[in-house]
Parts: sequence; C-alpha cells; structure tokens
Amino acid sequence: MKQIYVVGTADTKGEELAYLAACIEAAGGAVVRVDVGIREPQISVDVRADAVAACHPDGAGAVLASGDRGTAVEAMGIAFARFLVERQDIAGVIGIGGGGGTSIITAGMRQLPLGLPKIMVSTLASGDVAPFVDVSDILMMPSVTDMAGLNRLSRVILHNAAQAITAMARRPAEVTASKPALGLTMFGVTTPAVSAMVERLRADYDCLVFHATGTGGRAMEKLADSELISGVLDITTTEVCDLLFGGVLPATSDRFGAIARKGLPYVGSVGALDMVNFWAPETVPERYTGRLFYRHNPNVTLMRTTSAECAQIGRWIGDKLNLCHGPVRLLIPEKGVSALDIEGGPFFDPQADAALFAALEATVKPTVSRRIIRLPLHINDPDFAEAAVAAYRDIANP
Repeated sequence: MKQIYVVGTADTKGEELAYLAACIEAAGGAVVRVDVGIREPQISVDVRADAVAACHPDGAGAVLASGDRGTAVEAMGIAFARFLVERQDIAGVIGIGGGGGTSIITAGMRQLPLGLPKIMVSTLASGDVAPFVDVSDILMMPSVTDMAGLNRLSRVILHNAAQAITAMARRPAEVTASKPALGLTMFGVTTPAVSAMVERLRADYDCLVFHATGTGGRAMEKLADSELISGVLDITTTEVCDLLFGGVLPATSDRFGAIARKGLPYVGSVGALDMVNFWAPETVPERYTGRLFYRHNPNVTLMRTTSAECAQIGRWIGDKLNLCHGPVRLLIPEKGVSALDIEGGPFFDPQADAALFAALEATVKPTVSRRIIRLPLHINDPDFAEAAVAAYRDIANP
C-alpha cells in the first residue's frame, strides 16, 4: 500500500509534525513519519533520522557527526534525497520546516518524478523559492507564523495542507500514453517556427513546448532523464548565450547532458543565439557599455552577440553534441536565427552568424548518426519548420 510521507525535523518541529500526521490520518491517509533532524526527536516517528542519514554515500557519520549546522543540513539533504528515491511506496510527500528543514526536504522532493504530489509548508514559501523548487513541481505553502509550537493559525494551515496532500494522493491523475511525448524549445523570437512544427507533429506526438528561459531547458532535460519524453526538437538554444556571457536566463553546464545520457533522437538548431538576456537597461553589466541592445519590453533588454561570442557559443555547443551518440541533426538557418536577426532587423548580422555556423561545423564531428544540415532559409520560414519535422521523423523512425 502506498503511503504519504510526512517529513520534518522532529527534534525542533515535533509538535507540528505530529499534528500534521494526525490530520492526514483523520482524512483517511496512510502515514509514514520521517525525521530529518539531527538531535533526539520530540515525538515517536516511523523512520528515525539515523536511518535517513545512513543513506548518505559516506555513511551516517557524515551527517550526524558534523559539528557544523550548515554542513549537517547539506549532508542530510543528500541523504534524504537518496532515501526517497529508493522507496517504492510513496503516494505523496509533505514536509514542514524553516530554513534548514526546507532545504533538506526539498532536496529530496526534487529527485522525485514529476506528478507525484509534493507539498512543502515553509516559513520561506512567500519569498524567492527558486532554489528550493528549481524545475520540479513542488507546491510551496507559506506557514505564515513560525513553527515554534502550535497556535490557532498554524493548526488551520497544517489542516489545510493535510487535506490537500490526502486528496492528491487519493486520486492521482490518469496519465494517457496514446502518443509519444516530444520536447520542443521556444522563445518569442522563434515562436513562428516552433508553432509550425507543433502543428505538423501534433497528430502523432504529444508536443511539450518549453520556454527557453533557463528553467525551461532544465525542465525539458529533467523529463528526458526521467524517460518521460521520447525525443527533442531543441530549436531554441539561446540559454547557452546567457550561461557563457552572464545573462539572466542561463542554462547550466549540463545543457544537452540528458540528450547524451539517454541517446534520444535530437533535432537541434541555433534559435536566438543572437542575443543575451538582461532585465531593465540599468541591470546590464558595465563591461557591456557601447554594445548593440534591443529593448524587448521595459523589463527585458537584449544584447546582440558579437562574432567572437558566436564562435565561442558554436564551439561550446559543438563539444556538447559530440558527446551525444544517439541520432543528432543540427539545422543551420543561413538567413537568420531569430525574428530580430533578419534582413532589415535590429540584430541582422551575417558576419556574426557566419562565425557561429563556422565554429559549429569546425567543432561537431560528423558521424553516420550525427550531422549538420545547412538550409538557405530563415529560422521562422515555413520551409524551415517543414525541414525540422522531416529530419525528426527520419531519425525517430529510421
């Protein structure tokens, strides 16, 4: 029988943890109380902290023997993540915590499959929760008051959280798998291209489009690592620009890593590699004074990449694609890589584009399964979308 894991530091939040578990049981949920504290628990638990700590790759001592709180919290987060992924009976996970508990518990939640219910009741939930949620589907619920003993408000908050996790666990969503899922990346400046691809593919594929904002690319690759998508049309690789040149929507150094690990059919392109993203103009680093900018809106400023930067981008992407041993097609639109990079457009720069294309061709090592294809088209031309779809169908159905 699958159960709801109720997690907290039972040495400091024992009263709240016990109340939350009792509320879930009263609502009809089966409960496993898990302690991720460092000291002796205040309440009876089903899984003690030393059992969780033992899942750390260096053993329980790496967690419990540390005299430094920060080190212990980080180590317990690693241990808890390994503990959770080994369990086969999880119907949902709900955690409570302040700063330390939130860090530990969400480290584990982020490793769980997308769609599995996850609620974190936290004192930090009304602030910037990106470090805790990342590209997962954790629901962050503000505790409003601190967790220093139950009070009239905290009882209501925890009761509501209990009802929510119990309902989600009791009635999981039905997943239909009639069509294979396909990941696509899109930006505003590549929307015509990707939208046309979706129209051509939707009859045969469940098309999942990701906004190429750093988190979008990571979310897509998380699905790839989780084997929840069967292939990728990575048309908009602009997150690499922000990673290399300090933009605000960066990829991580593991961009393309899931493609390499899983060997998925991959059709990529150079969408929006003509730009680095910043917020309002005053946020642009001083070192970029004098560069070519485009005001996308009052809060987003785009900087045109230079020939030297484009060459660096091309080499970086090329090195990553060389690690991919599944079928790869990289399409180069010779007449421009975004809606701004078009003849008469504010970012039209054939010399910079040529440097990008040349670096890719010099770096990517062609094989039977890995090829670069040049097209005398703009990325948003309908014929480019047609060519990308044809390339994907070719490698997905050899």
